[in-house]
Amino acid sequence: MAEEIVIRAERLGKRYSIGHAAERERYVALRDVMARGARNLWSKAAVVARGRPFASGNTVEEEFWALKDITFEVKRGEVLGIIGRNGAGKSTLLKILSRITEPTEGRVTINGRVASLLEVGTGFHPELTGRENVYLNGAILGMTRAEIRSKFDEIVAFAEVEKFLDLPVKRYSSGMYVRLAFAVAAHLEPEILVVDEVLAVGDVEFQKKCLGKMDEASRREGRTVLFVSHNMAALASLCQTAMLLKNGRIAEAGPTGRTIESYSSIPREEARIAFPVRPDVPSITAVSVDPQALRRGTLLVAIEYTSPYPLRRPVGGIVVSSMTGIPIWGSNGRFHANEGDYVSSNIGVLTCESTGMPLVPSIYTLSAWLGDWYQDFDEKRDVLSFRFRPETHIPRWPGPTVAGHVDWPASWRFRTHPAVDGGSVTQLEVIDLALG
Repeated sequence: MAEEIVIRAERLGKRYSIGHAAERERYVALRDVMARGARNLWSKAAVVARGRPFASGNTVEEEFWALKDITFEVKRGEVLGIIGRNGAGKSTLLKILSRITEPTEGRVTINGRVASLLEVGTGFHPELTGRENVYLNGAILGMTRAEIRSKFDEIVAFAEVEKFLDLPVKRYSSGMYVRLAFAVAAHLEPEILVVDEVLAVGDVEFQKKCLGKMDEASRREGRTVLFVSHNMAALASLCQTAMLLKNGRIAEAGPTGRTIESYSSIPREEARIAFPVRPDVPSITAVSVDPQALRRGTLLVAIEYTSPYPLRRPVGGIVVSSMTGIPIWGSNGRFHANEGDYVSSNIGVLTCESTGMPLVPSIYTLSAWLGDWYQDFDEKRDVLSFRFRPETHIPRWPGPTVAGHVDWPASWRFRTHPAVDGGSVTQLEVIDLALG
C-alpha cells in the first residue's frame, strides 16, 4: 500500500506589491497637484488595463515574488527540514501551509489538522490567561473541551508554567510564551506540526525537550512535522529529508546530509543572523561570521547585544562544533580576559578573532553566549553554520588540549556606541578586553 500524502504543493507562488515613496519636492504649487492627479489617473488606468495591481498613494510600485514555482509532497509521519538564508521564502511558505495567507498562484492540498508555531505566541490572545489560551488554541484546532481537558495537565507540565497559568500571557517572558505555545501545539494531537525558528528563544534544555517531542510525534504517533531551523545538527538528527530554498525557489530537495551540504556551499556576502530583543534581560541581538576572514584561515565572530541596564564588564563566548554536534573549540572573555579598561554600556558588540585555526576543511556550527564577569544572560546554540576552507592554510600543531578539544588562542575586543546626548555619534570606541 502506498504511503499517504498529507501535503501536496503544486507550483506555489506568492507575489507582493511593494510601494516605495516617491521623492517629494520642497515646494508644490496647486497647478502641480492638479497636473499630477491627471497623470496618476492615466497611469493607474494603464496598470489596471495590463491586469497588474497598483499601490495607492504617492508611491512607485515594484513586484516581489517571495515564492515561485514551489512543488513538493510530504508523506504521513515524515519530518521535513526546511532551510535557507534569511529572505529565502521559508516563513512565507509556512504561512501558506498554515493557511495564514493565500498563494498568488498554484495550489496546496493538506489532509489533516495543522498546528503552527511560527512566532512567539502565535494564536495567543495577550489579554487572556495561559489557561484560557490553552482552551482557545484547542478550540481553533477543532478539539472539544473534554479533549483539551484530558491533555491539559500534560501541557502545563511540559511548559513548566504552573505558577503563572492564571496570569495574562502579555506578562509572560518570551521564554514562557514559547514554552506554552509549543506545548499546546505539540500536545493537542494535530496531524501536522509546523515549527519555525521560534524555538531558538527557549533555553537549551527546553529545546532538547521540543526536539524529543517532535521525534516522538513522528516516530511513535505517525504525525508529520515541518521544521525550519538554522541548527544544522538538530536538522541532521531529526529529519531524514530536507528542502533548501533560495530566492523563493527550491534549490535542493532530498536526503538531509546532501541538502545541508548544498546549503553551506551557497555563496553569501555576510553570515549574520538577528534575534528578537528581550526587554527584560541582557540579550544577544545578532551573531555574525566574517566570510572574508574565513578564506584567510581566520575565524572572526561578532556578538551584538542590548541590555535594559548598563553592563560594566560584558563578556562573550563562542563554541565551534562539528555538524554532528560535537564541540571542538571554544573561547570566552573570562578565560582570556585581562584587567584592561571596561566601559558600561546598554548596547555593544563583542568580537572574537582566532588566526590559523587548526581545523580540517569542513562544515561547522557556531554557538554564542553573553554574560558579564559574574553570570550568564543569554545563549544562542548552533545559530550559524560555516564552511572552513581557507584559500591558503598550513596545518599547525593544535597546542594543548582540554578534555580532548583543541585549546587555541583568541583575542576579544569590545565596541560600544557612545551615548548620544543632543549630539551625534562620531565613531565606535574600541577597547581590547582580552588577548589570548
